[in-house]
Amino acid sequence: MEKLVHFYTDENLKLEKELHKIKIKLTNLSVLRLLVFFFTLFGIYFSLGNPTIVSIIMIVGVGIFSFLLSQYLKIKEKKKLVLCKISINKTEIRVLEGDFSFLPEGKEFLDSNHFFSHDIDLFGRHSFFQYINRTSTEIGTAELAKIISKNNILSIDKKQEVIKELSKKVKWRQHFTALASLVKTEYSSKVIVRYIQDYKAVFSKLVLPLPILFSIVSSLLIGLVSFQMISYTLLLLWFIIGLVVTAIFFKRTEAIYANAGKSKTIFKQYHLLLQEIENGNFSSEILQEKQEIIQSENLKASAIFMKFSKILDAFDQRNNVLIFILGNAFFLRDLRNAVKVETWIHIYNHTVKKWFEVIAFFDAGNSLANFCFNHSDYTFPELVKENSIIQAIQLGHPLLKSEKRIDNNFTISDNQFFIVTGANMAGKSTFLRTVSLSIVMANCGLPVCAESFKYAPRRLITSMRTTDSLSEDESYFYSELKRLKFIVDTIEVKDYFIILDEILKGTNSKDKAIGSKKFIEKLIKSKSTGIIATHDVSLCDLENEFSDIKNYYFDAEITESELHFDYTLKNGICKNMNASFLLEKMKII
Repeated sequence: MEKLVHFYTDENLKLEKELHKIKIKLTNLSVLRLLVFFFTLFGIYFSLGNPTIVSIIMIVGVGIFSFLLSQYLKIKEKKKLVLCKISINKTEIRVLEGDFSFLPEGKEFLDSNHFFSHDIDLFGRHSFFQYINRTSTEIGTAELAKIISKNNILSIDKKQEVIKELSKKVKWRQHFTALASLVKTEYSSKVIVRYIQDYKAVFSKLVLPLPILFSIVSSLLIGLVSFQMISYTLLLLWFIIGLVVTAIFFKRTEAIYANAGKSKTIFKQYHLLLQEIENGNFSSEILQEKQEIIQSENLKASAIFMKFSKILDAFDQRNNVLIFILGNAFFLRDLRNAVKVETWIHIYNHTVKKWFEVIAFFDAGNSLANFCFNHSDYTFPELVKENSIIQAIQLGHPLLKSEKRIDNNFTISDNQFFIVTGANMAGKSTFLRTVSLSIVMANCGLPVCAESFKYAPRRLITSMRTTDSLSEDESYFYSELKRLKFIVDTIEVKDYFIILDEILKGTNSKDKAIGSKKFIEKLIKSKSTGIIATHDVSLCDLENEFSDIKNYYFDAEITESELHFDYTLKNGICKNMNASFLLEKMKII
């Protein structure tokens, strides 16, 4: 960890030096602009008697001032990027030191009916999502949540290649994230994509050439008036006709401006993200496929996004009264920009969603790669087709501090079922979540918290945290039965790794024991693989009836009126329970 903190600290020192230089440049440019402004004023003042010199001074002065202003704005954008990168490195240092509570929790992705996410704290406060999420776009955040909760076991080796490659591109990732974080808009990408995909044209094809024809006639009339070949009256009449035509189409152009204008900021910034992806040098198959998607048209996606951004910028100039009146009177400027918007949407509405998905993929992928970079001591699962589903050495939970974490060796074969007993607080639930999360991480292509991890890919399904539902008038017991029914129905279709924690808690001990035995027998007969944690040691008798059932336990020792745990998985049945001891210790009884 110290090595990583040192790395991010060094990066920030370099960025701070760069920021200092940028601040000096901005100050110098501000001073230069001020000097140019005053020199231009003085030059005009002392040359008032010579109109030609005045004109030259004005043109030169305004030109230099505009150039300095454009340079100032460019460097100011660079300053924003550097500040974002400094913030990114500070975030990593803070997380490495154990504090990630300030990061987004992903509460919007909580789903008690999901295959496993509710049970293993995938989302919410102090969740795995909160720990790894470094996305800067709304679509990237949603994509990351989708990746870690999808239960997808396909192409794991290719996913690993993506994460390995991106993890090495630290500067590229940080630059991409910094660019993405500069996008500030009140409208989500999802809304904008839906608007473009569902867009229905408001202008007929006959209207499309009208602004061009009108502009040609206007230019011709202005030229004729300049050479005094026609009277100003005719030009004035044409001026009025232009305003009338603008008024006829005003409602429709206004609607297009209002709706399309919502996406201006996103397209302006996202074209830079697409440019970064296009210019990236990637070797993994999936990353190259993503590059091909944004290069499939006659122009690169970044250029197409930039083109649309410029159209929207031009449209935005209608707020200038002079441009609005003269531009519409002689060139039907509003109508021309509205037609350009419609034409762009018509040409690219079939592929815009894919381009946004590519941006989301890289934004989410950067979070996964960042996790990999920060945990170089973790191991990428070795994919096998052997009998063992999981063969792990020193497997631990990634959210537990390494200096306090107790890791365990763990091997389970296909069609095996482990019954894990243990005293309260001995580590059963933590172990279940550790195994569950390692499966999720492996399926995503992530490295897992282990010295070695051989893995035959399997989807995950759990029942560990059932709750009652007052809104649906459901008891706790009925909710649990529904969950178990869901598991039984699901495993009939595909193979799953099943993890259960204390099933049938909502009924009496005798009924619970009988029901639990029958349920486990059903799972064994279905050739399922998994783990069940329980306090009911009578279930351990099933090991004598089924060769595929193995008993394991977590122990607790009471020494000199103190409770001690070693949090180590052992073969056999737990003998020491501690409920009575804890009740007495806490003076409850």
